[in-house]
Amino acid sequence: MKISIFRLGLMVLASFGFLDASAQEPAKKYDPHVLFHPLFNFQPGNEYRTGSGAPGPKYWQNRADYKVNVALEEDKGIISGDVELTYKNNSPENLEFIWLQLDQNAFNEKSRGGKSTPITGGRFGNMGFSGGDSLKSVTIQQGKDKFVNADYVVTDTRMQIRLATPLKANGDVIKIKIAYSFKIPEYGSDRMGTLETKNGIVYEMAQWYPRVAVFDDIEGWNLLPYLGAGEFYLEYGDFEYNVTVPWDHIVVGSGELLNPAEVLTADQRKRLAEAAKSDQTVMIRLPEEVTNPSSRPKQSGTLTWKFRCLQARDIAWASSKAFVWDAAKMNLPKGKTALAQSVYPAEDGGLEGWGRSTEYVKGCIEFYSGYVHEYTYPVATNVAGIVGGMEYPGIVFCSSKSRKDDLWGVTDHEFGHNWFPMIVGTNERKYAWMDEGFNTFINFLSADNFNNGEYKTAQMNDMHRLAPLIFRPKADPILTIPDVIQNVNLGWEAYYKPAMGLKMLREQVLGKDRFDYAFHTYVQRWAFKHPTPYDFFRTMEDAAGEDLGWFWKGWFFENYKLDQSVKDVSYVEQNPQKGSYITIENLDQLVMPVKVDIEEVSGKKTRVELPVEIWQRGGSWTFKAATQQPIRSVTVDPDRGLPDVNPENNVWKPVTANEPEVN
Repeated sequence: MKISIFRLGLMVLASFGFLDASAQEPAKKYDPHVLFHPLFNFQPGNEYRTGSGAPGPKYWQNRADYKVNVALEEDKGIISGDVELTYKNNSPENLEFIWLQLDQNAFNEKSRGGKSTPITGGRFGNMGFSGGDSLKSVTIQQGKDKFVNADYVVTDTRMQIRLATPLKANGDVIKIKIAYSFKIPEYGSDRMGTLETKNGIVYEMAQWYPRVAVFDDIEGWNLLPYLGAGEFYLEYGDFEYNVTVPWDHIVVGSGELLNPAEVLTADQRKRLAEAAKSDQTVMIRLPEEVTNPSSRPKQSGTLTWKFRCLQARDIAWASSKAFVWDAAKMNLPKGKTALAQSVYPAEDGGLEGWGRSTEYVKGCIEFYSGYVHEYTYPVATNVAGIVGGMEYPGIVFCSSKSRKDDLWGVTDHEFGHNWFPMIVGTNERKYAWMDEGFNTFINFLSADNFNNGEYKTAQMNDMHRLAPLIFRPKADPILTIPDVIQNVNLGWEAYYKPAMGLKMLREQVLGKDRFDYAFHTYVQRWAFKHPTPYDFFRTMEDAAGEDLGWFWKGWFFENYKLDQSVKDVSYVEQNPQKGSYITIENLDQLVMPVKVDIEEVSGKKTRVELPVEIWQRGGSWTFKAATQQPIRSVTVDPDRGLPDVNPENNVWKPVTANEPEVN
């Protein structure tokens, strides 16, 4: 999901000088016992999740396969249809009831989300709209029995189906069939909606069918209501879905289009075949063809578009008669290819706008496929519409008004989500940082890589400048439920602070090789599974070979600040030629390894690197440096790679104004 402060570089420039270290509360006395506690992260593993952070020998998760048929009734502004859910209980427990999510119920003033929207409105509010799922029938089938009416209760965005015969443990299956409809919201919490364009409405459809909630080994049923800020936690399965729309629409969706001969012209099929072999963008439907009826295979009635998406946790689609369409080939690491494509209104095209979208899709997905995990879907589609930025498997929604670096940024970010949480299936309702933060971290690397750094954000490397923003006085801890995080803090606590934490682990603590190996191990272990924060923490520690409890506690669980300083410099036996003693301090509760640059009066520079263990017994450390001349300066964190809240005390210089001459 995109947030309004996504372009961090602009934020940094705008806020530079607005917050400074002097505005922070006084530093607390450093206590090493708080960070280096022997029982932090010390829960025993079990058969399901091991102490090493890997899935255990009896790890399980349930499965959900869907068949969905819906129609876009454009004249009525509604979606209607039915879904058949096949749910498999792989857990060791019998289930007496099944919980489903009806997220459309959030889109009205009577919902919990509506009632918890402030009177001033908000990004996730839906004031003035009476939406929600209208359930026409709910039936279930168990074993060889016929479908029968279900006993169900709807509570806000959740529906409980109460079973007369429990669903047995270890593999029992139930089928749930629901006929439903809903009024399409113009603005569905910045995740779906409609956009009026000069050639027609763009429909972006998400949360458009009832979905089963996750039952796991951590909480049982995960039942936080959908309020807006907290996103999704979903089971994996296979999807087949059919979307019936007016004849003049183009439809794109998660997964593979199964019936191109029925819904595309011969020219469009030929162009798609060319695009599948081309590293350059190929036009599938030209701007001048948008209003030409011959760009559709029929000129009246409706068309049904059929899709299939395998091993996914969700699906979404978009439809419009206004779409321009282009595509190109993506080259994946193991020799496979996939299709990058974009659909957008004609007025938003051009090389400064959506005319480069497919280039951006191709660039970021090829990078992530090499760095994180190979892309798993046959198609990646970018849709221009009303939604500022939102992700779904194989398809993302980005603002039609995005241009240049903003379009790159939102495209890169939303497609990064195809790894977190689409492949690594975390609980977004509780741990936004495990998808938004991890994704923002890989975005840093992708931006550096794309087109020789065309959109690289240099400000991300100056952590001194960012420290006052990271350690704001009213910041929430990263480990806060997103619906509890203050709205003004969501961008920092869910996106940037966790991303910067991973960046520091990679560059300042573990080094790139050890970090990348551990990070890849985490992704491979938990691809298409449901990791918790502790699974991540433990995997990183085991694979990198480092006890990082001090870092997890200070950066993720708490809002501890970092303040390193140079306290004093003296010479061995008061003789500069015999070396020097350098005393550094850690003045606040967060710790990090230390880099110190020592410059002698001759201009000779020496760098000393010290591990985090120097802070285990206190906040002061003295070391001997093999200098041979008087010292001109000593600087801690000279590369500005750590978020030090008070850089003013990072440099020591001799009191005397005149430096001794060098013989």
